[in-house]
Amino acid sequence: MTTVFISGSMQIKNIDKKVKDRIDNIISSGFDIVLGDASGVDSSIQDYLCKASYQNVTIFHSGDSLRNNLGHWKTHNTYSKYKPGTRAFFTAKDIEMASIADYGLMVWDTKSTGTLCNAIEMLANKKKTVVFINKIKEFVEISNANDFEKLISYMSENVLVKADKKIGLKRKIESLKYKENSLFPA
Repeated sequence: MTTVFISGSMQIKNIDKKVKDRIDNIISSGFDIVLGDASGVDSSIQDYLCKASYQNVTIFHSGDSLRNNLGHWKTHNTYSKYKPGTRAFFTAKDIEMASIADYGLMVWDTKSTGTLCNAIEMLANKKKTVVFINKIKEFVEISNANDFEKLISYMSENVLVKADKKIGLKRKIESLKYKENSLFPA
């Protein structure tokens, strides 16, 4: 069964019709969906799936408390060795979703480093992701490091610098390029 990892920026509360159309295609195909429990895109997508009465959903969370599960779907608690409430604590579930998913669908505000990390994790697992850039209402397909560089070109210079400091964005891109160009890929 095909599994789709859906994620996105916590700042986005309203899902664009183009994204809903993609989700409708996922639903009509009967694909499994893995989704986080955060506010923003996660909870908005949960709301949409709940209204569609879609059941092939698993909500991933880190730690003992679940933030959002609007459809009362099955859940998966990902163990995290990091301090509860920290970025690293919540990232553990995203890494696990990226490892089990076949494809990614992400909704991005051109600022969220969490969404960027999820796209990078999908690439590291040699999986494709479609990112909806909310700002311009367009999808960008990400299947390699060059596609990812095109994606981050939508960021302002100031936000790009902050993202690099926060998550080591340039280093992550170079690592992806190295893996893609290696004679002995991992």
